[in-house]
Amino acid sequence: MNIAEGSTGNMVANAQQPFFIASIGKLFTAVLIGLMVEKKLISYEDTLSSYLDQELLQNLHVYKGIDYTQDITIKHLLNHTSGLNCFLEDKPKQGKSILDLVFDEPSRFWTPQEIIQWSTAHLKSHFPPGKGFHYSDTGYNLLGLIIERITTNSFHEVLQQHIFEPLDMNNSYLIHRSEPTTSSQLPMAHLYGRNINMTDYLSLSISYAGGEIVSTNEDLLKFMKALVQYKILKKDTLNNMKKDWAKFTLGIDYGYGIMNFKTVPLFMPQKYNMWGNAGSTGTFLFYHPNLDTYLIGSLNHFRYNRKAIMLMLKTIDILSK
Repeated sequence: MNIAEGSTGNMVANAQQPFFIASIGKLFTAVLIGLMVEKKLISYEDTLSSYLDQELLQNLHVYKGIDYTQDITIKHLLNHTSGLNCFLEDKPKQGKSILDLVFDEPSRFWTPQEIIQWSTAHLKSHFPPGKGFHYSDTGYNLLGLIIERITTNSFHEVLQQHIFEPLDMNNSYLIHRSEPTTSSQLPMAHLYGRNINMTDYLSLSISYAGGEIVSTNEDLLKFMKALVQYKILKKDTLNNMKKDWAKFTLGIDYGYGIMNFKTVPLFMPQKYNMWGNAGSTGTFLFYHPNLDTYLIGSLNHFRYNRKAIMLMLKTIDILSK
């Protein structure tokens, strides 16, 4: 079933429309890292400092006066256990947040280096690497730069070469950085934040490897089916991405770019067990093994992530009857 509700301007919403997938993109980034692990180009145990310039990493992770930057590994970045800040969620003690800047300067294009430098200058670290969980978009921007360093290609080119093209995801691209193989005849679904239409904001470039992909339901289904059926990654690789879980919140763990809904008595029944990823704009991409069902969609509004999760759970309720 592929349905849509609402409108894009004067046009009735169409289920074929491309939309901003937000942090679902982290799963794509993690898959690219997995492909490189398979080719022995990188290891999950490798340190961040092995790949990126020391100038960019200077004072990146200082906690209680101790610099832990050299201790951050690839796996810490993937499952949000690095202790690094999150430029999207954390707020500086003084001055505007990054979201304030996104709305105040909609025509500003941000490079990942600029985002990391802003985060280092304005935000604080949370704990030593491996000693906790703190969701970090900053960490995923670093992973994107590592992918670029290893491949010597732009992040969007690597996505195109290793995921979009092999899977015929012809309507998928990295907004403001690339174009789809086939341009959709339908406009991108409008994206809202603070009840403002921000679809054309160049400042969305803050997301980069943490969630700047635009895609469609059909393309995302191709990706998730290929992942589930081990057509992108080997079985052992995908299993490794699901082993090193960190506690995201009650009932949800986070692996390497993967969110896992698990059974918690009285809170999260077994019938909701599924894995995939979700984004702050109300996006979701999950596979439910027991139902052999894929749940894909978006509410297209910042801070609608909880509403999207509730929508998925209600859908599972209906399908389980």
